[in-house]
Parts: sequence; C-alpha cells; structure tokens
Amino acid sequence: MNRFEQLLTQGADFGSVEAQLLTLAALLVLGAVAHLLLGFFFRRLHRIARLSEQRWDDVIITALERPLRLLLWLVVLSLALEVQRMVPLLAKAPQQVYYTGLVLLFAWFLHRLIAGVERELLEHKRDLTASTDKATVRATSKLARITLWMIAALMVLQTLGVSVSGLLAFGGIGGIAVGFAAKDLLANFFGSLSIYLDRPFTIGDWIRSPDKQIEGTVEDIGWRLTRIRTFDQRPLYVPNATFSQISVENPSRMFNRRIYETIGIRYQDAAAMAAIVEQVRTMLEQHPDIDLERTLIVNFVSFGPSSLDFFIYTFTRTTNWVEFHRVKQDVLLKVLAIIHDHNADVAFPTRTLHVEQTAPEPSP
Repeated sequence: MNRFEQLLTQGADFGSVEAQLLTLAALLVLGAVAHLLLGFFFRRLHRIARLSEQRWDDVIITALERPLRLLLWLVVLSLALEVQRMVPLLAKAPQQVYYTGLVLLFAWFLHRLIAGVERELLEHKRDLTASTDKATVRATSKLARITLWMIAALMVLQTLGVSVSGLLAFGGIGGIAVGFAAKDLLANFFGSLSIYLDRPFTIGDWIRSPDKQIEGTVEDIGWRLTRIRTFDQRPLYVPNATFSQISVENPSRMFNRRIYETIGIRYQDAAAMAAIVEQVRTMLEQHPDIDLERTLIVNFVSFGPSSLDFFIYTFTRTTNWVEFHRVKQDVLLKVLAIIHDHNADVAFPTRTLHVEQTAPEPSP
C-alpha cells in the first residue's frame, strides 16, 4: 500500500486538477468493485458456514462482515486524502483518519463478536438453559463491552495526539474523590458484580432473607438495584450492597419439599397404633409422588396430653408449591382413611374432670 500511496502522491504533486479528479474517480471505481467482490466472498462464506455443524463460524463471519466492508472504504478515503496532501489543512489528515478509523472498526468488530457469542450462548437450542448461567453470560458480555469501548476511547485519544498518561493520572486523582463521594454507588456496583459471579440467585428465583423482611420473586438484577416482586404483587427494590450483609435463602433451588406432620389418635385406640403406623409407612413407600431416595420416617413418638402421637417425615418429588400441597393433601387424606379403617379416630383436645364426692355431713 505504501508503494501505491507513493504513486498517488507523485500523481498529485505533478499532475493537474483533472488528473487528481481522475485518480479519485478511479479510487471510487476500485472501491465499488472491491465492495462487490467482498459481498460475493461473504455470501460464499455464509453458505459454507451453514453446512457446518458448528455455529461459531457463523458468529465470526457475521461479526466480521460489516466492519470489513467499512475498512475497505476507510482505505479508499485515506488514499483519497493522500491525493489531496498538497492542501495544508489535509496534510496530516490521512494518517489520523486511517488509524482512528482502524481502531474504531476493530472495536466495532469485537463488539459484534461479543454480542454474537452472547446470542449463541443464550440460544434455546443450547444446553445452557439455567437462569443462573444466562445471567452470568449477560453480565460478562456487558462488562466486556464496557471495557472494550473504554480501551478504544483511550487509543483514539492517543491517535489524535492527546496525552493519555496525563489523562490517566488526572483520572486516578479524580477517581479517588469520586470514590469517596459515591461510595454507596460503588458498593452497589460491586454488590451486583458479586451476585453475577457467586450466583446466589438469578432472575425468576424465589428468594427470602431470615435477617430482613425480603421475600419474593427476582424480576431484575441491575447494576445498583435488584427488583423483587413480593407475593402480594408489590415491587421491592433492594440495593445490591444489602445482599453482601444478609443471609439469603433460595427455595427455588430445592431438590424436594418436606412433609412433616404430627398426628394424634385417641387413647382408647392404643391397640391400633402399631398397625396404623405400619400401614401409613407402606402407603408412603408406594406413593408415586414421594421420593424414596430421601429420608422416610413414620413412628409413634409421644404420649400427648390428650392423644397418642405419631409423626410423618418424608419428601415429595416435586418442588412446585401448588403441586406440593396437592400431594400433601392426598397423603393426609389417605392417613385419615387408614386411621378410620382401624376403627380409630383422630384425637382432639379433651380434659377429664374428676369430681371428688364427699360423705354428707350428719344432720344435727
């Protein structure tokens, strides 16, 4: 390209205005032809990529296509400016325009590549369907794009002749002052970063905190606030720094739900207790919605004030709140039927009052 620039410069120095116009027209024609050839080349690449089993080649080709087309016209523009170097205002323009455009186009290519990788990872056909993984992908891509354009801006400033070292030194001093003034904002930012990295919860999870009155479904995780929809459908906005200071439960990630009930029968039904306990245990072992890989206990446990108590400790296969209560209702109804089948009944609180009878006083 340097040899071509020398030829163009010589033509501009020794030619007439008509020669310069002819050179510019030739550049435009060559640029248009190269543009058409690039279009043909990328169409071929897209056809080849569609035949492959991998999707990453499509991502790279799609990200590269538009920046490369603009790079072609950037080269044409810089060569056109070389033709006009005799104009004093444009003496330094070719080099600045070329390198500035090159930095911006390369940053744009990386931006499109990051966006393409994000879309590919979030594609429904992929195995990456967990909401925690999706939140991490979105946060990482957002952070990568911000970092990319910050570096690109510094490189453009350096290309334009601005002292980047002085700017960074000033930014460091100013950053300290801003840090003290906006410590809460920074705390929330790093709080959101820890949420994305540690992933204690993500969008769609039901969370609660035993330390504070926070419970509901996570709707959005921002850089400063997390929006939670409570069960009475009110939005709750929690600063992200709060989550680094409290304990958070995530019931959405339970493997099972527990049924833990204590049931009492009447004292006069004591003879049926052993048979009732055994039959309830058998019923739970045969129930299709009970997870037998978890702990299952049915035992006579205590002599209550007005009942003989046995307890049920087991886990359902489902974690869905509505489905869990359907299974629990079915289990309790079957327990009640077993008790009635043994001519027994569930006890209720009773109190026996003993009245002492004394001998009547002798009449005078």
